[in-house]
Amino acid sequence: MMNAPATVTLNPCLDCGACCASFRVSFYWSEAVSLGLPDTALEQASPWHACLRGTNQPAPRCMALQGEVGQSVSCSLYAQRPSPCHEVQAGDAQCRKARHKHGLPELPVLALRHG
Repeated sequence: MMNAPATVTLNPCLDCGACCASFRVSFYWSEAVSLGLPDTALEQASPWHACLRGTNQPAPRCMALQGEVGQSVSCSLYAQRPSPCHEVQAGDAQCRKARHKHGLPELPVLALRHG
């Protein structure tokens, strides 16, 4: 009897990180509190909004992004990431814009939900 081949789910986001180095990640302060985000990970964007440190720059790069864009990357705050991080999906318009900015090829629109 032969064993069925293992199903491998590839997440192209683990080899990319372009969105984490392209956009400001801003959200209401109350979300930061409810997620338990550390103060060291936040900057004030307005009286009501916070943003992830490093993303409110002319050349944004989230302080939680580990690794090199287009290489193997990870997020040090993945379990606590705010709502804007959940919104960008592999292959969508924001993904394509970020990948283009970093000279990476487009991905097909995928039915991938990473959180």
